Amino acid sequence: MKKLLLLACGLLVAVVLSAQSFEVTGLQENYRGFIGERITAPLTIKNTTQKAITLIIRKSSAQLGGTQRYFICLTASCETEQVNEDLTIRIEPEQSLTNWSVAMEAGLVPITSSVRYRITNVANPAETIEVEYHFITEEKPARTEIFNSRLITIHDVYPNPVTDYATINYRLNTETVRAKIVIHNILGSRLSEIELPFLETQVKIKADDLSGGIYFYTLYLDNEGVMTRKLIVKK
Repeated sequence: MKKLLLLACGLLVAVVLSAQSFEVTGLQENYRGFIGERITAPLTIKNTTQKAITLIIRKSSAQLGGTQRYFICLTASCETEQVNEDLTIRIEPEQSLTNWSVAMEAGLVPITSSVRYRITNVANPAETIEVEYHFITEEKPARTEIFNSRLITIHDVYPNPVTDYATINYRLNTETVRAKIVIHNILGSRLSEIELPFLETQVKIKADDLSGGIYFYTLYLDNEGVMTRKLIVKK
């Protein structure tokens, strides 16, 4: 009798688990950024069934600073299509929503804040997942000037170590020079190149595709390497 009861419980658990039609993946414990910046966190939802599902995403709670605001970005760039209300989406069979994110305008003071969303299957409201995002806003560190010439002034990357992305601030003094940052591993293999446009003053190094470890970034002016610094990626 005891064995039958255990078997029945096991079958019930299996049924409950298999009934979950979607999952949220890729969350971290905290997301960090600096005062005045926009902090983003992935919103990745996967349909685990072989039929299309419709979900409602609804904010259930938020603890924010007075100068902060949050929203969902519907594009990878997070520059357009921002939503701060209930959202209904359809996900095709075994497909994933991968290019959306939850964003936080960090505000003007250091603070830890959070936003919680409830995601519900329209066809079965009992299927609900709650996800909570924790955002840590920090003071910007002093930016160390690491290279200065008549062509360019550039500051050290921050944060370093980096988990999601790092920022480099620079100023080009002429538009006739071609400037770029090249990322390479400890063996010297080039992994990516980032152009430094004349009319801009900041670029970001994305660490999404990099494993944890030590890398290097080199400043090139007209294809000549003039400065190399260490970049640490922490996963």
